[in-house]
Amino acid sequence: MSAILGTPRETFPGERRVAITPRYVESLRKAGLEVLVEHGAGVESGYTDEAYAARGAGLAGREEVFARSQIIAQVRALGANPQEGRADLPLLRPGQLLTGFGEPLTALRECADLAQTGASFLALELIPRITRAQSMDVLSAMATIAGYRAVLLAATALPRLFPLMTTAAGTIAPAKVFVLGAGVAGLQAIATARRLGAVVSAYDLRPAVKEQVESVGAKFIVLDMDSRSSEDKGGYAKAMDEAFYRRQRELLTEVIREQDVLITTAAVPGRKAPVLVTREMAEAMQPGSVIVDIAAERGGNCELTVAGETVIHRGIHVLGPVNLPSDVPYHASQMFSSNVTALVKLLFPKGQLALNLEDEVIRESLVTHAGKVVHAKVRELIAVSGGGR
Repeated sequence: MSAILGTPRETFPGERRVAITPRYVESLRKAGLEVLVEHGAGVESGYTDEAYAARGAGLAGREEVFARSQIIAQVRALGANPQEGRADLPLLRPGQLLTGFGEPLTALRECADLAQTGASFLALELIPRITRAQSMDVLSAMATIAGYRAVLLAATALPRLFPLMTTAAGTIAPAKVFVLGAGVAGLQAIATARRLGAVVSAYDLRPAVKEQVESVGAKFIVLDMDSRSSEDKGGYAKAMDEAFYRRQRELLTEVIREQDVLITTAAVPGRKAPVLVTREMAEAMQPGSVIVDIAAERGGNCELTVAGETVIHRGIHVLGPVNLPSDVPYHASQMFSSNVTALVKLLFPKGQLALNLEDEVIRESLVTHAGKVVHAKVRELIAVSGGGR
């Protein structure tokens, strides 16, 4: 008998993505799994129930999806959906597998509660950045969309055009865009701004990304700082001490004052985003300038950022967008579904669950199993916090 993968409708307010799209139903069925989708789960993303049925998926109510499925694929599991997600706890059972975003390094209480259900939870944020797991890297896929959307928001808010134009009314100079942080989101922001015709420069505290920045058409800004220890073994930026950030802010101020648009993307997994742009630094920009803070959900890289809002300070627009991938749910869901399908094929190599704890991808992303929190880092954080309560 084939294992069943269930995809419920997302319940986090404003979340329009769906974990599995109709296109990947067929791929999962070829891998030996059946797919059961909650009625209406894909509507917000542009995928109808009829589209799922045409690809061979079953359709059911939410309780039936949870009851019949061996693995539940969500975009936002409990930790990333701390209020509405609690309604799903009674629907989970021992031996069941759950995968999705879950904020495991900060949502400690939620991890402990998931463990009590007996379900095994694999957090997509924890999938290691190794070559073999690139096809499962949901964080990078969603960061790509965030970088793209950030530039479109900036172009809409900026009271000037992005490209150089020679017109009968004279020549229009191109906008100057500065991207802080050259990870996946930052590189996509650079590429998008260049396609729109802006003059783009970028900075990252990891000197090794200079070549990547230049490869997508931006000038890499070099600051007189020692940043050799700024990258961890997983390729993410490390949190540095306050003295480092203070010196960085001083040097960046002179760069920022010349820009029309500033896009900040710096985030450290499981930590509050570092404040890279102070009020005083933002005030160095000209009225009409735009700051788009992709890190708004984690507190923001700009001191003026308010998550989910646009702040106008001395004529400077500071945008704090949240959940940018949900703005383009059709393709965000498609990319998410591709990553999750690759993970599911690893977990169900012959259509049946094989939770191989010797596999690095599974071991590093498994948070709960057999009634316990099994991820070492999460266990440590729970112990320090007093049990996650």
